[in-house]
Amino acid sequence: MRAHYLQHVPFEGLGSIEAWLQTAGYEITSTRFYEPTDLPKVEEIDLFVVMGGPMSVNDENDYHWLVDEKEFIKSVIESGKPILGICLGAQLIANAMGGKVFKNAVKEIGWFPVQAAIPLNNDVFNFPEKTMAFHWHGETFSLPSQAIQIVKSEGCKNQAFQIGSNAIGLQFHLETTPDSARAIVENCRDELVEGEFIQTEQDILSAPLERYSLMNSLMSDILEYLHNNG
Repeated sequence: MRAHYLQHVPFEGLGSIEAWLQTAGYEITSTRFYEPTDLPKVEEIDLFVVMGGPMSVNDENDYHWLVDEKEFIKSVIESGKPILGICLGAQLIANAMGGKVFKNAVKEIGWFPVQAAIPLNNDVFNFPEKTMAFHWHGETFSLPSQAIQIVKSEGCKNQAFQIGSNAIGLQFHLETTPDSARAIVENCRDELVEGEFIQTEQDILSAPLERYSLMNSLMSDILEYLHNNG
């Protein structure tokens, strides 16, 4: 089995996803858009992950590869292959399938809870009623017509969605580890300004290890779901 992921900046990698893929027996390959690189053929991959990044899906003039990336994402979804999008990755899935991406009313940066948006439903992945998650985003998206909203939060209505049984988009980061949290703080520290849903660097980096563990465990459950249903 081959898992392929798209990475947009050096400091937003797989996090806890890497260990799960290794344990599940996947060969891991990647397309890193900040280096000379090519996209694989859809039929060559068995699981597909689209990571985050500070750019917008609307920045096609500055990042010309966004056009090809969206087309590739749409092809993966339509093929039935399992796909997971995280933050920018979720916005790319939404946009590729007809949704709009635009500024959220507030930026969400730090640790904030998210809630399940629907009752238990056999057609989608069932999130816990409430989960503490790591956030770093200023944009949001409208849901594509095929999508079901599965998570919401006080600061952002559309936090997660699912398309069919094979595609899940998460606006937040369940894959974050202490190392990856430090990396994004170091590279995006200028965004840590005063705001209702913006925490301080100290608050972000002082989170207990148990919080990461619980969050990463939920990430593993989502990957297992996609592995079995894609």
